[in-house]
Amino acid sequence: MKTELLQFGIIKEQESLKKYNTFRLGGTCKYMIEPRNVEELQRLLIYLKNEQIKYFILGNGSNVILSDEEFDGVVIRLNHFDHIEIENQKVVASAGVMLPKLTMETMRHQLCGFEWAYGIPGTVGGAIYGNAEAYKEAMFDHLVSVLVLSPENELKVIKKEDLTYGYRTSFFKENLGYVILEATFFLSHGNMEESKKIIEQRKIKRMETQPLEYPSAGSVFRNPSSENPCGRIIEELGLKGKRIGDALISQKHANFIINAGNATSQDVRNLIELIHQEVKDKKNIDLIMEQEFVGWD
Repeated sequence: MKTELLQFGIIKEQESLKKYNTFRLGGTCKYMIEPRNVEELQRLLIYLKNEQIKYFILGNGSNVILSDEEFDGVVIRLNHFDHIEIENQKVVASAGVMLPKLTMETMRHQLCGFEWAYGIPGTVGGAIYGNAEAYKEAMFDHLVSVLVLSPENELKVIKKEDLTYGYRTSFFKENLGYVILEATFFLSHGNMEESKKIIEQRKIKRMETQPLEYPSAGSVFRNPSSENPCGRIIEELGLKGKRIGDALISQKHANFIINAGNATSQDVRNLIELIHQEVKDKKNIDLIMEQEFVGWD
């Protein structure tokens, strides 16, 4: 199979997935392929479907908990889809563009609207998929349209008004057959120096309040409300510092689970389930996970 896959992009065999997610978790995949353009991706998807080979599309892995088991299939990465075009207030960004890069490029063109995204280690594609949000601003706020491959492997532009979306969710999360290729945004005119000040202030706050020095996948649960954040709820139950294996509830922010050494996906899962059950039993709150478990079944 390896010979056939070479025509679809850069290929790696028996690749450890720990290098490709911010939690530094997971087993290996049989093959990892990085298509260099849309045509290679389309032909790859046709081949995999025809041969009934399992595949999974992985962004920067900043909001996922990957299985410890080996994936007997193909992991597809769109890291070569990293182009940004800016014309006046219109911004077109490919799915593999990292959010900090998008922020800096738009600022350089005196545009504002993505300052909130600077500290998020995710891609444009992943951020649209989950409608990433911070500081009460979200990915869909400035979205105009999304270019996708449909479940039929056809190029299609979907306008924002034709997409459902909400807090940390979107049409794409509910319709997994679509592949996000690029997104078009419309931003406001801004001032680069003012944007830099906002970013710096928020960076200092994050460093003071979040365990950025450890591998993690960010906030574990969605906040039930702005007045009742998860971190406070979990802390009130005395769970800060709770540990299972090398998965640890952060002493700095209780809604963060960190990899304190060599945590497994199962360690993290067990700790998340413990938190969920404790909060449900003692606070009567059914927390909703923000991160996603990725299994290979």
